[in-house]
Amino acid sequence: MAYHPFRHLGLKVLAIALASVLWLTVAGEHVVERSLRVPLAVRNLPTSLEIVGDLPAAVDVRVRGSSAQLNGLDSGEVLAMVDLTGARPGSRLFHLRTDEVRVPYGIDVAQVMPPSLSLSLEKSAQRTVPIVPAIDGDPAPGYVVGRISAEPSTIQIIGPESHVTEVAEATTEPVEIDGKSERVRDVVAVGVTDSSVRLVQPLSATVVVEISPAPVEREVSGVPVRWRNLGQGFSARVVPQVVRVSIRGQREPLTAVHADAIDAFVDLTGLGPSQYNLRVQVDPSQVFGVVAVTPANVSVTIK
Repeated sequence: MAYHPFRHLGLKVLAIALASVLWLTVAGEHVVERSLRVPLAVRNLPTSLEIVGDLPAAVDVRVRGSSAQLNGLDSGEVLAMVDLTGARPGSRLFHLRTDEVRVPYGIDVAQVMPPSLSLSLEKSAQRTVPIVPAIDGDPAPGYVVGRISAEPSTIQIIGPESHVTEVAEATTEPVEIDGKSERVRDVVAVGVTDSSVRLVQPLSATVVVEISPAPVEREVSGVPVRWRNLGQGFSARVVPQVVRVSIRGQREPLTAVHADAIDAFVDLTGLGPSQYNLRVQVDPSQVFGVVAVTPANVSVTIK
């Protein structure tokens, strides 16, 4: 079919006119520069290495483009990158290159400030540490905190080798026990206080805080002092014959303890006729603990 240069002449003229207007519009815009504070990201960090300390969150970038483009440009559309390909342990200097800055099409990067970045790199290390739950508040009056446990009881951490070795434990969000009079169970997040160290996997732990009635003290008078292991053929006299014993335990079992239930004694093993000043001992009990014996020593005469 023959070519007709004047076919659709009107459309061709319109297209040329629109292109000319567009060219004149663009050509009429001034090329300007603008400084932006933009986020900084890392790429190609070897998996065996860790950055020690905090990476700068942002850098200054000077961009160039038409005034229309830059007027509508937001700092979130620009991202500066530092390439750690081939990095080694130690204090290293990395260049912040203009061609590593991501910008929208049609905008050029004129400068990055600072032009280089000093980073300290260490070998990455992992370690298992115990989880030590944190609690907040005090139990109800007359109650005390008992055993505190977490499930799981340990967690794996990862980070720069020098920091990982210094972390003795992981902690949790505080478990609220204020005013409580019975066991508290809560599921809380686990973390570490060193910002250079992180968890291998984010984790929550189930924390159980045992709360029980506080032990009370009671003084029992008239507790008889007996002797033990007196040599055959000897007799013994103890002065005074009774003592006061202060005991501690749970309130209800403690109220049932009477003087004859407490085994106070002096040990006469190997002692012959004479007068002695001996310490009063009390047999252990599952019901109570001994706080004090008054008097602590008695006079013993062996004949």
